[in-house]
Amino acid sequence: MKLKGLAAATSILALTLTLGACGGSDSDESTLQKAIDDGKITVGFAGEAPYSFEKDGELQGASVAMAKAVFKELGIEDVEGVNTEFGSLIPGLTADRFDAISAGMSILPERCDQAAFGDPEFMYTTALMTKKGEQNGMKNLDDVKEEGAKLATMTGAIESDYAEDLGIDSQQVGTPQDGMDAVTTGRADVFALTGISLNWMAKNNADADVEVSESFVQEIDGVPQIGAGATVFRTEDDEIRDAWNEELEKIVSDEDTYLDIVGDYGFTKEERPDGEITTDQLCKGELPTADS
Repeated sequence: MKLKGLAAATSILALTLTLGACGGSDSDESTLQKAIDDGKITVGFAGEAPYSFEKDGELQGASVAMAKAVFKELGIEDVEGVNTEFGSLIPGLTADRFDAISAGMSILPERCDQAAFGDPEFMYTTALMTKKGEQNGMKNLDDVKEEGAKLATMTGAIESDYAEDLGIDSQQVGTPQDGMDAVTTGRADVFALTGISLNWMAKNNADADVEVSESFVQEIDGVPQIGAGATVFRTEDDEIRDAWNEELEKIVSDEDTYLDIVGDYGFTKEERPDGEITTDQLCKGELPTADS
């Protein structure tokens, strides 16, 4: 009730300021207050298991489970999804197609210029998917480049940026399924994505005849690319982002609670943020080195 009252007061203040500045034009209530009043919120997702995906008409995944847990604490019972290609999530958010992004999106400086990221929810590593028996000793993207292998990466995903930074030509795919299909049909030798996603796909597609490398932290110019994923909000939605972060901290700070929410999707204590890497650091590109 305190949160709802605070949100309402904030909305009234925002309305008053807007009317004063705009000569009486109307202003909507805040995203948080509207969601509380409606009892529901709409999130964009990208169909990337196990982060967020639809199965039998139901929105599922670790990001979705986290969203449901946090929003419930904020008084929002219903989380509805809008399926969108990964590269179109931020444009969809800024165009008001949905109120937040629940897709485990990596926190990157260029994305932070376009939207407001919550605190880290998942720590990331990358892996490589190939046909069985055709990994050829490739353990990271440097090996892919040296091998001269045909690489597929997902549009908008961090692995696409890694490939560009390393000078690797990669074919862009819209979904994880497209990436696996590129490998199985021979259009690509390697598909690079988060280890969690690739292992989930391999496990749930036993007949695909693919294998996944050990997960790794890619280095660019000698700097380990430590990654973290978070829920994303519009830049003007500080109120809902701050309320989200407050409730998220209660979950992430307790290992048992964290694993109760995301453990069913293959996440372990290794993916739980330890607080050493912050959204502010990642947005500024201030990644710690191995010596820091």
